[in-house]
Amino acid sequence: MRLLTLNVHAWQEENQLEKILRLAEVIHEKRYDVIALQEVNQHQDSPLAYKDIKQDNYELVLLEKLRELGSDDYELHWDISHIGYEVYEEGIALLTRHPVDQVHKFYITSSNRIDFWKSRKIVGATLTIDGSSLSFYSCHLGWWSDADEPYERQINQLVQTASSPAFLMGDFNAADSQRNEGYDYLKSKGFQDTHETAHKTFGSCTIEGKIAGWDKNSSVLKIDHIFTNDQVDVSQSSVIFNGKYEPVVSDHYGLEIECYKK
Repeated sequence: MRLLTLNVHAWQEENQLEKILRLAEVIHEKRYDVIALQEVNQHQDSPLAYKDIKQDNYELVLLEKLRELGSDDYELHWDISHIGYEVYEEGIALLTRHPVDQVHKFYITSSNRIDFWKSRKIVGATLTIDGSSLSFYSCHLGWWSDADEPYERQINQLVQTASSPAFLMGDFNAADSQRNEGYDYLKSKGFQDTHETAHKTFGSCTIEGKIAGWDKNSSVLKIDHIFTNDQVDVSQSSVIFNGKYEPVVSDHYGLEIECYKK
């Protein structure tokens, strides 16, 4: 089973369409089973394509590129979390290519107002893969020590609501190098970091220096993770789209794993 997570920083990137195409090419080549994306934006004034998906929805554009390449079996799941960058409906997304038993969408913050930028929604799906029922969640959490939306509450709500066994994938805004904060708190809930338990690892950071939300950062940090409470053997975990393994396509690097049920 191959999984990918990436905060795409949608429509905030230079040469955005070129970067979407490269992302689509890698997905087409590697045939990930589940892809979790964060900051999947659409302009609030863009015309509707269908339901709540607008024509410039980043993931819809990505899906169209995948279909042009011949990967026409991926299914899109998206929902808005809040208004970002003043004019974008910022959302969370999953792409899947397996039968979907149930779609999950829920807030983990006390606020569910889209006009409050700290509102945080989760999008997930329970799938049947090789005869096993597994749940996957695309996550974009807030920050440790936030007085408005405490991080501990977000984690508690996430793990209490998620079906089990689960894979929690995304931008957790929690560096694995910072002890006794968000990263350790989530692990204390019975989840393992698949990058930490993998037999082989490539890369150790997913952001470098100052980016949105980390305006004072001057370090290299790994804040994007794939956690699970399932019994899996992780053969490999790799940082990707970092300029070494595939071109940079966002202000975050991606993270991919390959794992097997024990």
